[in-house]
Amino acid sequence: MVQVQVVNVVCAILVNAEGKVLACQRPAGKVLALKWEFPGGKVEPGESSEQAIVRELQEELAIDVRILQRLTDVDWDYGRGPFCLIPFICEIERGEPQACEHAEIRWCHRNDLASLDMAAADGPVLQEFLARAD
Repeated sequence: MVQVQVVNVVCAILVNAEGKVLACQRPAGKVLALKWEFPGGKVEPGESSEQAIVRELQEELAIDVRILQRLTDVDWDYGRGPFCLIPFICEIERGEPQACEHAEIRWCHRNDLASLDMAAADGPVLQEFLARAD
């Protein structure tokens, strides 16, 4: 029997002082092109999920963050192999988000997030966030 390797992927729900959440649109030409998502990426070997989300947000958005809370992991497979999405709620400590790797980034009212064409794996993360936020 072939053992399938599950890839660990982190994502962040970034909340600003006004309570808005940052949504990022995947670039054209990439997998899940133009879908909206929470920023993040793969956990590198030897790296914790907490270290990975801090690194990914520095690379993708040119910001430094503080982790506030970890949400429930989401197991998903888009047909290219299983992955575990590890979500965090974070706040920006330094910098202003820049679309270094995304087609567009947008601060959204939490009630507007559900109207975006989100990547499917981010759906359960959004549902948990909306259910627990005030």
